[in-house]
Amino acid sequence: MEYDQLEEECKKTVDFFKRDIARMRTGRASTGLLEGIQVDYYGSKVPINQLGNIAVPEPRMITVQVYDAGAVESVEKAIMSADLGLNPSRDGNLIRINIPALTEERRKELVKKLHKLAEETRVSMRNHRRDAIDLLKKKLKEKEISEDDMHRSQEDIQKITDKYIKEIDRLLQVKEEEIMEV
Repeated sequence: MEYDQLEEECKKTVDFFKRDIARMRTGRASTGLLEGIQVDYYGSKVPINQLGNIAVPEPRMITVQVYDAGAVESVEKAIMSADLGLNPSRDGNLIRINIPALTEERRKELVKKLHKLAEETRVSMRNHRRDAIDLLKKKLKEKEISEDDMHRSQEDIQKITDKYIKEIDRLLQVKEEEIMEV
């Protein structure tokens, strides 16, 4: 039935949320911070992870070992222009990025942004639920299912939605603790 489709949509939504929060800066270094950064490499945009090896050698440092010496400057510029508040320093083909400790004010700002993102994701989940229920109503109208089937299916759809919203709330709590950790 449409449960598989709803599950699939909800999983995708949770995956997008995970990717978005991985890019949010905390006081700790994470390779996820650089995910999604596009580097101008000989006239085309290339993901940073295809131009170098990204590692976290220390809790407050990320390194990018760039494969091509000609791309080091482009990678450095891309990191600076990514609006992450990071200042990379170059050492040959190695780019070091120190992750400064967050101020209390910046932490609260990030938590607000995180909550906003979580709410947008919950709204997306509710939209998936609405679409699934609309499909049920259409089937009921066309006499493909009975009233009882519809009510049972609505309850199942609600259970699926609740399960994924709980997952979003769990991810939100973990990330919030990570941001507020000094």
